[in-house]
Amino acid sequence: MATIIPFKAVRPAKDKVHLVASRAVDGYNANELHDKLVGNPYTFLHIINPDFSDRKKTKPGSPERLKKIKSKYLEFVEEGIFINDSQTCFYIYQQQKDGNIYSGIIGCSSIEDYFSGVIKIHEQTITEREEKLMHYLDVCDFNAEPVLFSYPNDSVIDQLTEKVEATAPEYDFSTSDKVHHKLWIVNDKDDVELIRERFSKIDSIYIADGHHRSASSALLGKSRRESQASFTGKEPYNFYLGVFFPETQLKIYDFNRVVKDLNGLTAESFIKRLNEKFIVNPKGDTTYIPLHKHNFSMYLDGKWYSLDAKKEIIHNEEPVGSLDASILTEHILSPILNIHDLKTDKRIGFVSGIKGMEELKNQIDNWNFKVAFGLYPVEMKQLKHIADTKSIMPPKTTWVEPKMRSGLVIYNLTE
Repeated sequence: MATIIPFKAVRPAKDKVHLVASRAVDGYNANELHDKLVGNPYTFLHIINPDFSDRKKTKPGSPERLKKIKSKYLEFVEEGIFINDSQTCFYIYQQQKDGNIYSGIIGCSSIEDYFSGVIKIHEQTITEREEKLMHYLDVCDFNAEPVLFSYPNDSVIDQLTEKVEATAPEYDFSTSDKVHHKLWIVNDKDDVELIRERFSKIDSIYIADGHHRSASSALLGKSRRESQASFTGKEPYNFYLGVFFPETQLKIYDFNRVVKDLNGLTAESFIKRLNEKFIVNPKGDTTYIPLHKHNFSMYLDGKWYSLDAKKEIIHNEEPVGSLDASILTEHILSPILNIHDLKTDKRIGFVSGIKGMEELKNQIDNWNFKVAFGLYPVEMKQLKHIADTKSIMPPKTTWVEPKMRSGLVIYNLTE
């Protein structure tokens, strides 16, 4: 059963929240990042990029950089840019984007649930990255980017969420990417206990986005336990920040592929090879979007194509093998284009489905890519089946929305 607890959040002062909360740092190019840092003294990006203020460069991930991040964070607290709630609370976060409304509960999950398998994973983590993130958390001592979880819909939690959302939110602001954010504080003791109690009846929760953040938090908790003579299991490092959405509230987008060359083949010979395992239908200049599982779009030499996997290569009984990302790799990328390792091969790139199929065309027409493949989005039941069977998805298989802003709600890892 899931253990989800309330906590005392560190969060932006109400009049500054729209200035503080930021996208993840890798969501900005160099020019955008510079403009944000120059034009906004309150942005959370100043904490993540502390060298900007004093112009003294430090190496990313170094002890010097991490200490500066922590110092900058404490400076924000001292200046009142951040405030600390005095009461343990849950928080309800709502995001409106592109006509979709997402509502989830912010709380803290247990590292024990991660170790025991109550928290289900579908992605393999990289040990080196886990350790880097763990070191970051250990030195900085705060968690500002919640893991995105999903859980089976619970009518009682839904009703409580609707009740709270009928009241005035603590935060209500829009950002320059045309996303509307709201946040409510749930501090009524009965409501807090109801949320905790309802989650305790849920058998499994699923990581939708944030596998490395989960793994590094669990690694940190394990390390701190081992370094102490005794622990109670209630210390803050035994938990980590999460935002929990009912599974019907999440939207899974496709994650598409672009490839730099045809591995020495002409377009004609490449399509001839495709015909061995796929039914290929030309679609001309009209953008083609996959219509169902095992149907792919392809953009090549200014033309769109529909690719339907032939029945003999579809194995629906295999949790991973039946994924369209696996079919694409097994029957096109690997045998025809000689791309075997999606994590390391420099000839392949990935485009999130949130950018639309037109971005695939743009990548081919205006960048150094030759062919693009669009995939049908993975369904939630597929994601859960992968996790439930302890299987692992191929890299870059899903893009899950919503993405919550960094610095909106922060969890301190010590009292």
